[in-house]
Amino acid sequence: MKNIFCIGIGLIGGSFAIDIKNQNPEAIIHGISRKDETLNKALELQLIDKKATLDDLENADLVIISIPVDATVKLLPTVLDKISDNTLVIDAGSTKEAICKVVEHHKRRRNFLACHPIAGTENSGPTAAISGLYKGKTNIICEVEKTTFKLQEQALALFNAIGMRIRYMDAKSHDKHIAYVSHLSHISSFMLGKTVLEKEKNEKDIFDMAGSGFASTVRLAKSSPAMWTPIFKQNKDNVIETLEEYINNLQQFKALMQKDNFSEIFNEMENTNYIKQILNGIK
Repeated sequence: MKNIFCIGIGLIGGSFAIDIKNQNPEAIIHGISRKDETLNKALELQLIDKKATLDDLENADLVIISIPVDATVKLLPTVLDKISDNTLVIDAGSTKEAICKVVEHHKRRRNFLACHPIAGTENSGPTAAISGLYKGKTNIICEVEKTTFKLQEQALALFNAIGMRIRYMDAKSHDKHIAYVSHLSHISSFMLGKTVLEKEKNEKDIFDMAGSGFASTVRLAKSSPAMWTPIFKQNKDNVIETLEEYINNLQQFKALMQKDNFSEIFNEMENTNYIKQILNGIK
């Protein structure tokens, strides 16, 4: 694949561009963004070789869409309208059901592969792009059977080349599971940050006391609201369900504290320690 078009040149799209270029120096990376300043910065950082527009997509071998999920839902049908019959289009959205639904009956549905690379940092924009972001990371592919086999092969070759592990899942299951392991984590981080910021109004020295545990827990609160608000909106029902369970656990913990039942608190934490075995097993 020679002509690569990245719609969105931030952390995700920019990191794809770096790794693709490292694997294939002959590739020409074209950048598309609604902000010219983003493209200028991407050019300056050598993430892309050329600026492009949607009308240039007829020349694309590969299109990578890494923009907020609400924008992806709006733009994806237009992208499929403009590509050739041999172009592969992939997205990197954190929700999949709405994205898959919007192109369900599109004449070029077979050209689209719905993906979610489980990789990233709390940073955003072209300057956040890094080499090797995807090495060893899982890429969830949804509705793979709806993508023509030749383009599936091209996508898998690309993902393998940059070191990704592949998992297959239906879009509905993806959105339900990701609400627990990703979306809830971000909400928890945002709300912990909010709680501490509100306390900081009265106690200016509070952040001097913050250790590594606080820093790691609240790290995700630095994530882009422009990206995460649409994610919460698209996955509203699943996110609410996870929040209800999480809030219920917090209320139970509070009740144990009020009852001075610290032996049960110990048991709760000890039982939850099992998660160390799971996480160590998937590193």
